[in-house]
Amino acid sequence: MSEPAPIAAMSFETALGELEQIVARLESGQAPLEDSIKMYERGAALKAHCEAKLKEASLRVEKIVMGAGGAQGGAVGVEPAEFG
Repeated sequence: MSEPAPIAAMSFETALGELEQIVARLESGQAPLEDSIKMYERGAALKAHCEAKLKEASLRVEKIVMGAGGAQGGAVGVEPAEFG
């Protein structure tokens, strides 16, 4: 088995795709215990990476909303970003 790709360099979509594959393999119950533990650990790291990417995207959207509100001379506010 080849060395897994570094998580820090992954895009959100790539990390989420791998996380979905790990969940499917764990749910199948076909992996040996030691492999399941390794997959779970990687899955936890992928989940944290995805959460960080979503937080980063949310902050970027908030900046855009604040910038647009300030540019129009209106009240500056933050609108929650909705994903999904």
